[in-house]
Amino acid sequence: MSGIERLHEIMKRLRDPERGCPWDREQTLDTLKPCVLEETYELLAAMDDPSDRESYVEELGDVLLQVMFQSVMGEERGDFTFDDVANAVADKLVHRHPHVFGDVKADDSAAVLRNWERIKAMERAKKARRSALDGVPPSLPALLKARRMMEKASRAGYEEPIPEVDAAADPGGYMLAAVKRLADLGIDAEAALEKRLSGFAGRFRAFEDAHRAD
Repeated sequence: MSGIERLHEIMKRLRDPERGCPWDREQTLDTLKPCVLEETYELLAAMDDPSDRESYVEELGDVLLQVMFQSVMGEERGDFTFDDVANAVADKLVHRHPHVFGDVKADDSAAVLRNWERIKAMERAKKARRSALDGVPPSLPALLKARRMMEKASRAGYEEPIPEVDAAADPGGYMLAAVKRLADLGIDAEAALEKRLSGFAGRFRAFEDAHRAD
C-alpha cells in the first residue's frame, strides 16, 4: 500500500459514522478553513529552513492532510475523489506547459509567463471570467494580493503609474506605491517585511535578556 493509499484509508476510517473520530466526523468546509490557513503558514515557516527535514516533511504532510480530508468529504457527497483532484492538477500542468508537452517554443521564463497568461485567458473565457484579476483570491493578505494583482496586470500589458503620496493623507496609496517599487526590483514585499520582522524580534529578545534583571 502506497503512502497516499494508506492516508486515504486512515482518513476514511476517521470519518466513519460508527467507528470514526467524533471530532473528524463533525468537521465541515467552514470549520476546516482556519486549519487550512494555519497549516499553510506553518509550511511557509518550515520552508525557511528546508534543511530541517523532519519539520519540513511534517508540515508538507499537514497540508496534504487538508487536501485528503476535503477529498474524502467530496467522496462522501459523491462529488469527487482524491484521484479527481490529482488528475485535475495534472491536466492543468500539461495544458499550461505546451513548451514541454507540446510543440510551443519558449526559450526563457518571460516567454513561459506570456504563454501561461494567454492560456489562462482562454480558460477564463470558458469559465465566463471577465478579468485576469478574477483569479486572485480575495482572502489573500493585502500585501500579497497587491503584488499578485500588479503582476497579472503587468503581464496583460497594463502599467498604472504610482504617484508620490503622503503617508498620512493616503496610507493605502503609500503602501501600494511601496509594493509596486519593490515589485519592480523583483522583491516580494511580504517576504521582505517578514525578514525584517525576524531581525527586529531577535534584537528585541536580546534587549529583553539584557534588561531581564531590571
